[in-house]
Amino acid sequence: MSPDLRERIAALGTELSLPMMQATQALFAERHGGFDPAVEVTQDVAYGAHPRHRIDLFRRPGADRAPILLYVHGGGFVQGDKRSPLGLPFYQNVGDFAARHGLLGVTMTYRLAPDARWPAGPEDVAAAIAWLRENSAEYGGDPDRLFLAGSSAGAVHVASYVAHSRFHVAPGGGVAGAILLSCVFDCASADANAFHRAYYGDDPAAYAEASTRAGLIASAVPLLATVAEFDVADFQHQAAQFVAEWHAAKGSFAPMLRLAGHNHLSPALSLGSSEDAVGRALLDFIAAHART
Repeated sequence: MSPDLRERIAALGTELSLPMMQATQALFAERHGGFDPAVEVTQDVAYGAHPRHRIDLFRRPGADRAPILLYVHGGGFVQGDKRSPLGLPFYQNVGDFAARHGLLGVTMTYRLAPDARWPAGPEDVAAAIAWLRENSAEYGGDPDRLFLAGSSAGAVHVASYVAHSRFHVAPGGGVAGAILLSCVFDCASADANAFHRAYYGDDPAAYAEASTRAGLIASAVPLLATVAEFDVADFQHQAAQFVAEWHAAKGSFAPMLRLAGHNHLSPALSLGSSEDAVGRALLDFIAAHART
């Protein structure tokens, strides 16, 4: 990341205020290089019965049995979408990024709290995976090389799917890998703010069941987790706990990257931009685990 951009992100602070989020989006909208005109986009395909059970698919012509990247957006469990209503390139940038690098890119929406509480997130991820396993070949994807990625609340939903086998739609989860961009791993020790309570409820005694740390450590699904240099304090705490627990269980360092210069929002926003070191890390992970 350029020193100038790092300085500007650092100046925004780590708290998720509206001005901080808007300024971060503006920084990366300026650096977005535009969408690849060769990428074909199919929007709002239903993967389930709820109005928010929708996916967009991104592919280059001629794609055939390409690895799949399914992206789950964040939004504190209560908001967010796969396409910005403000004309910004987010999160179409993720699908376009995937397609221009030879993948089938997929972005999804899911049910939101408080109407849809735990375990709605992993249930919806499971439904999208089931749809892709059945239908992705029609769009040039390889259902045996399906990778999940999520940011913030989306990372929690991905982690919940991987960690809790009762949600799996196929043995081992039916996925080739999972990417967690700023994730909460232990609900019981996380900041029980209003967003947390909207999704998990008001009873702290129930939080442990929804936590993912032990299940992720025990899972055979390849993982790549990240935490940002200027991430929210609670997410930095969660990442540190996860690294310590992973080492205690396995005697090795966790698959955790610290993203220098980034904040809570910027890793996903940076995909396809002129500041795309995160994208290279994701592509390296996918290449290392994409079975042929």
